[in-house]
Amino acid sequence: MAGRRGGSADAVRSSRRSWRRAAALLGGALLAGAASAAPRTAASLDEGWQVRLAPGDPAIAAHPREAAWMPAHVPGSVQQDLLALGRIPDPFIGTNEGAVQWVGRADWEYRRTLEIAPDTLRRDHVELVFDGLDTFAAVEINGRAVLRADNAHRQWRIDAKPFLQVGANALVIRFAAPIRALQPRLAQDAQALPGEYDSSFGDEPKGRQTSPYIRKPKYMYGWDWGPRILAVGPWRPVRLEAWDTARLDGLAVEQEAVDAAEARLVVRAAMVAGAAGPAELRIRVTAPDGRRIEATRAITLAPGATRVAVPLTLPHPQLWQPAGYGAHPLYRVTATLVQDGAPSDATERRIGLRTVSLIRDGGALGFRVNGVPIFAKGANLIPFDSFPARVTTADMRPLLDAAVDAHMNMLRVWGGGYYLDDAFYDMADERGLMIWQDFMFGGSVPPPEPSYRASVKAEAEQQVARLGSHASIVLWSGGNEILSGWAGWSDRAAFKRAIGADAQERYATAMADLFDRVLREAVRDGAPGAAYWANSPSDDYQGPVDTDAAGDRHFWDVWSGSKPVEAYLDHCPRFMSEFGFQAAPGLATIRAFAGDGPLSPADPVMKAHQKFLAGEGNDRLLFYMRARLGTPRDLGDFVYLSQVNQAEAIALAARHQRACRPVTMGSLYWQLNDVWPALSWSSIDHAGRWKLLHYAARRFFAPELIVAEHRGTATRIALVSDATTPRPARWRVRGFDMDGRLLGSREGAVTLAPLAVTEAASLDDSALFGAADPKASYAVAELIEGAAPVSRMIVERALPKDMAYPDPGLSARWSGRSVTVTARRLARAVMLDFGALAAQASDNGFDLLPGESRTVTITAQAPAAALARALTLRSLGGRR
Repeated sequence: MAGRRGGSADAVRSSRRSWRRAAALLGGALLAGAASAAPRTAASLDEGWQVRLAPGDPAIAAHPREAAWMPAHVPGSVQQDLLALGRIPDPFIGTNEGAVQWVGRADWEYRRTLEIAPDTLRRDHVELVFDGLDTFAAVEINGRAVLRADNAHRQWRIDAKPFLQVGANALVIRFAAPIRALQPRLAQDAQALPGEYDSSFGDEPKGRQTSPYIRKPKYMYGWDWGPRILAVGPWRPVRLEAWDTARLDGLAVEQEAVDAAEARLVVRAAMVAGAAGPAELRIRVTAPDGRRIEATRAITLAPGATRVAVPLTLPHPQLWQPAGYGAHPLYRVTATLVQDGAPSDATERRIGLRTVSLIRDGGALGFRVNGVPIFAKGANLIPFDSFPARVTTADMRPLLDAAVDAHMNMLRVWGGGYYLDDAFYDMADERGLMIWQDFMFGGSVPPPEPSYRASVKAEAEQQVARLGSHASIVLWSGGNEILSGWAGWSDRAAFKRAIGADAQERYATAMADLFDRVLREAVRDGAPGAAYWANSPSDDYQGPVDTDAAGDRHFWDVWSGSKPVEAYLDHCPRFMSEFGFQAAPGLATIRAFAGDGPLSPADPVMKAHQKFLAGEGNDRLLFYMRARLGTPRDLGDFVYLSQVNQAEAIALAARHQRACRPVTMGSLYWQLNDVWPALSWSSIDHAGRWKLLHYAARRFFAPELIVAEHRGTATRIALVSDATTPRPARWRVRGFDMDGRLLGSREGAVTLAPLAVTEAASLDDSALFGAADPKASYAVAELIEGAAPVSRMIVERALPKDMAYPDPGLSARWSGRSVTVTARRLARAVMLDFGALAAQASDNGFDLLPGESRTVTITAQAPAAALARALTLRSLGGRR
């Protein structure tokens, strides 16, 4: 026994040396210790790549320079490399999108040399790992085929040892153009699978899209907010791993029971072994305050997969709470595989201790976290960029911070993109942001073949294993609008008629197998206890989809259906997971992609960056402006009115949905962000600049809220509280004429019911306005706690364009980078507009009552004097 202890110490020292050697690798060489159970080592293979057009590709005729080898970045894409070399124009600028289409239609070849040391080949196992290949990729080592990949959403791991030699090795990846590769498959179907958006560039026939047939991010084929850029390349890291007897293959933490007294956990570890043998699994849980609990389990490894469950109990756990409900402490769980007395592999997860359950009574859909029913407030998140490989933590962090700043507690990761990097979920964990996580299905009808479902099964199991322990993920959903599309969209109805009843049944059965079995089982087995939802919108296969009565709702009668904004007030869905209204980004963003000079919404560059209705969406913006606010005078006015319209439309809807509680338990607007500079539904544009909607979200998602809904000749006053305890407050509604004269007033003391809506009053117009002209009078509704209003809104009796708003007499007084804006008369929807100068205000889009002031801080690189010169103060009254 003493000899074994000595051997263990030597093995530990050998292990440390091996890890240091692995960390010091140069030029892709992989070194390893010679011990029989030396630690697993991983060497990055992200450096030293080259790329070229594949020999014989037709694109060589027009692009002969690209037939020669060029430096390539991994992770990355061909488009990024060509852009860096100046071989293609920036597709985000002007109308350049069309000029880069050839890249995604061509075949490409990557290569690098891999130097292998003799010690490497003495390891029992040497594996080549690709965390993401987009998409049809054939990998060769020294001229021998080792992998054919066909799914961009999964990791690929191959046994590379039989193909490697000491010294230089040639590693080649050949990427096939997805459209060209899929055309033979598509030709087999007399009726093409219904897809998403037809190409505007003539590379696919209308109505015969290849995108439904491939496991590739759907948005890359173009969406109604993003360009068509079919990225090609190794879009996530590549590495070489070496190990001997066994390695860890996954770690998940099931929370069997969590309360204030204790947390009962089951740590589930998966291992892969090359041979049978004894080992130990050591589990350590480190609390936020540094306290540790440890457990050791003796195991017998079997050749292949071995799974071990280790129960642990933590006394007096610190609970992870959603944003707005408390702190978000995180525990660290470490698993170490020990062989021959020395660590051979280790992995860890960060977890938050909490309980999450779905509220499903009577068709309801909501979330109960740690026993508290949480009204979900937030937005839908689309991919951060058209090129996911260039998205950094620094790119993601400001958007998550902005979500929290706007009192959001949930983001829905939409299913037409890709599974985000671990860093995103880490940041969501740290901020208490709940994540509704779609599997990556964006709307098209999936192929019915079992081989397709098998590929998705592998993808889903990997992604759930990677992400399933994150505290932030409170729901896994099968995808976006597949079931609702199948049930009610016109192109799906035509498809069903064309294929006949038997084929309809085949497709419906295949979808049920995919969304109600394959994905549900992946969550059940990989993240025990986690909630699963078949699709968004749906009722989880319990009833009709996309209705107010049950499940979640995507409501597009406003905007897509051209209905008046007031139609939002006719609906109290159980959970509103999508609703949206467009606006232009600020002039700084527009000028960055459109350049200087005369510009109007109808110009080609503006239509190129407006993807709704294939570029004609600016007409919809103008339709709603003219209906509610008036006709814009120039481009600056167009930007302003579009942003006011967007902010007020979404505010009307979100306030109403919150006032529908507990019937409605969630309000997620479409959409938080952009993949490129565009006119879209986002509240934050691609440059990270807030539109007026995001400032408004900070007001309509506030923890305590007054909702004043004027319909007909009466105003409903509802008071919303997200607090978990009763709160004393007062409400007050005052009617004024445009000269600021008080016409009438009503108020009352109230105790705000916790986690509920308190109906305060229904006020007749005569009580507030007397006989005043509706167009010349307005009301101010306030919720007051202590001495100060915590929520306020203006009540209009007519459409804003018909209101007789006066010139507010706005003035600005500067002090460094702070500006105080003062209104002599009522100022509706005040916008601090810096034109083409990039700047962001700490508050914007607010109302000022007569004589009121607000001090705003400006963040910009420009000096304060330039900010003062650039500032234009806009308001609805000031337009006349």
